[in-house]
Amino acid sequence: MILHFNYEEIQALRAGARSYLGEVGAQPTSAVLAPSEARAHVEALLPRLVGDLSFSTLEELRVVQGAVSTLVDNLRVLMESIVLATHAGDEDAVSAYFDFAHGLTVKHRIAQIAAEMEAMIELVTGEPPSAEAARTFRFPD
Repeated sequence: MILHFNYEEIQALRAGARSYLGEVGAQPTSAVLAPSEARAHVEALLPRLVGDLSFSTLEELRVVQGAVSTLVDNLRVLMESIVLATHAGDEDAVSAYFDFAHGLTVKHRIAQIAAEMEAMIELVTGEPPSAEAARTFRFPD
């Protein structure tokens, strides 16, 4: 299965990842340390955010789904922080809104792909996808 991105979506997710990971030049959204598993998934996703993503298994998709969900949550907090610190019409606030909106769109598409993959596994196996099926059932591109 292939997840297609446009340029703005990739840039928004990259900005969210840099912020979440606290990279230099990014605006951190929280003083709280990120949970190690979520952080590891975001770190693994960041270098892959250069184009479309391909998933062979539902488990692979679910890892990316979790990372993108973390990024969208981070982008929402960042947007809210900027709006409250400046003004709703401020250029940085508007930019933060669009980053959040693009990330939210990707999150929604991933949920649709996950539902399709789950339905396909259930159709073929006759059962809802188990952890084993999510790991072993292969989807061609």
